[in-house]
Amino acid sequence: MEPVTVPDAATATKVAGAAAPRAVAPCDYAGQLREAAALLQAQRADTYRVAAYRKAADAIAKLDHAAIVDAVEHHGIDGLDRLPHVGRGIATAIVEMVRTGHWGQLERLRGSADPAHLFAVVPGLGHRLADRIYEELHVDTLEALEFAAHDGRLEHVPGVGPRRAAAIRASLHTLLVRDRGACVPAVDAGPHPSVKLLLAIDRTYRERDAAGALPTIAPIRFNPTGEAWLPILHCERDGWQFTAMFSNTAQAHQLNRTRDWVRIICYDSENSEGQHTVITEMHGALTGRRVVRGHEPECRAYYA
Repeated sequence: MEPVTVPDAATATKVAGAAAPRAVAPCDYAGQLREAAALLQAQRADTYRVAAYRKAADAIAKLDHAAIVDAVEHHGIDGLDRLPHVGRGIATAIVEMVRTGHWGQLERLRGSADPAHLFAVVPGLGHRLADRIYEELHVDTLEALEFAAHDGRLEHVPGVGPRRAAAIRASLHTLLVRDRGACVPAVDAGPHPSVKLLLAIDRTYRERDAAGALPTIAPIRFNPTGEAWLPILHCERDGWQFTAMFSNTAQAHQLNRTRDWVRIICYDSENSEGQHTVITEMHGALTGRRVVRGHEPECRAYYA
């Protein structure tokens, strides 16, 4: 497999380590967008997606740090969405940078993502509980965590429960919802790819990995030797952009499932992000089948 080298620009961009939300350094916004474009290009993503990040970076570079922070504070996502070449998805990414000092998508592309570290910016979430949430739910962005807080999954994580889930939900509201505009609902999962499409992406990813046809990245988590072992796939199908990679979690390593569990991140036309995990089912009627976690009924109907 062909290892991907992170561009030199990445060395100048530090992942924030504070336990509370803070703004990233001035001029980092455009720099991080350009770094994402360079990584996507190196990882053979769609050329239009690469170009979109570069055009947005050029637009953001014309604003100083204070103007960007002011736009986020007073107008939220809408204040950035009005800029040329800055769609709602990229505006959401910049709000994430301003509010938390992180951009989960970039950290994922680098191989440096530590979702537990990101979740720890949420008041009421310590690092240990944040790590457990990631292991149980396989979500690695604040928006994905918010969906889990509203659809009931979060409260079933050991150590959370209904009361703590409600407190986390309120904290996420403060961090995220106020930037969406008063007329936008707190949570709207919206359309998502069909189980058939997700299973097709899973199949493509595993087939291309087996053929040695995918670039690889060196994840920081659970990789003491720094080996570039994690294959990554970027592709477009049926109007969706997909990123697929094996699940590099403590649980996957403990159960020896690092070459079985596949995380699929999907982006719609506005670059809004959703996440799914595909596994080989070990129990019940679907034993031996590839199954999208959380969508078992649809998978049963699909295989039927």
